[in-house]
Amino acid sequence: MIGSRGRVTGTIGPGLVGEVLLNVRGGTEAFYAYPADPDETFGSGTQVLVVDFEPPRTVYVERWQPLSR
Repeated sequence: MIGSRGRVTGTIGPGLVGEVLLNVRGGTEAFYAYPADPDETFGSGTQVLVVDFEPPRTVYVERWQPLSR
């Protein structure tokens, strides 16, 4: 899961358990999500990167930053 890119479907932020859709095993699955930085907030539609995973369905995310060319 770590290193996967996903899309926020339920707001993630301080004191909130958000939701992220991730591509897993050829399909899309929903995971509970928390911000890696406890002060950050991500709204629905934000692309995020999974930086930590706690089985079975919890991920910690940060904002996706595409590499510059």
